[in-house]
Amino acid sequence: MSEPMAVPSELVAVFARMNGLLISSETVDTALRLVTVLALEAVPGASGVGITLVDRDGTRQTAAATGPDVERADELQYDLDEGPCLAAYRSRTMVRVDDTATDRRWPRWAARAQDIGFGSALSTPLVAGDVVVGVIKVYAAEPGALGDRAAYLLGLFSVQAALLLANVQAYDASERLSEGLKDALRARELGALARGILMSSRGLDEAGAFAELVSMANQEHRPVESVARALVESTARRER
Repeated sequence: MSEPMAVPSELVAVFARMNGLLISSETVDTALRLVTVLALEAVPGASGVGITLVDRDGTRQTAAATGPDVERADELQYDLDEGPCLAAYRSRTMVRVDDTATDRRWPRWAARAQDIGFGSALSTPLVAGDVVVGVIKVYAAEPGALGDRAAYLLGLFSVQAALLLANVQAYDASERLSEGLKDALRARELGALARGILMSSRGLDEAGAFAELVSMANQEHRPVESVARALVESTARRER
């Protein structure tokens, strides 16, 4: 049984940079771009890296790439509906192409990838828990350039990248939710202030003040929140 390959110091540094990105709460797009750059640095023999994301409706897109040649190789897979990236996504396993000139699994894609300048490729799914976040793929100019060492390192890298992307996406979702909650709280506060103004100026109780706000909104054909904001702002101006 062969000894497990050690994680090189360079890859440890890469993971540290990725964790730094998560801590700094960068956007998903920035995270994806950084992932491709770091993968290009980390995987020996790589000449291009791309990340494919698949929407819930099945739409496939290259969300980040280190160059236009990678984007072309990816687009070919989407157009032809064949290739190692799509196979890795569907099978949830790493897929390796040692030589695009002799590989017969996806002949149309392999021939055109060779024309682009890629002789070999590695694709592996980005899996976080039970969710396939996407696929990261590495292309090399020379056949046989992406061997066992490259596959091992890409496998380690993909685990970290998947967790990063899943966490950043979750962070972005929570930020959007937080903004929604802030908006709701602001609207609630405006409503409370507006009711307080009506209760004080017209001698109404809280239920009567709310009914008056609704009546004003209906008469002016505006949302209650808009009427409440206008009432609060006009009162503030008068009291200055």
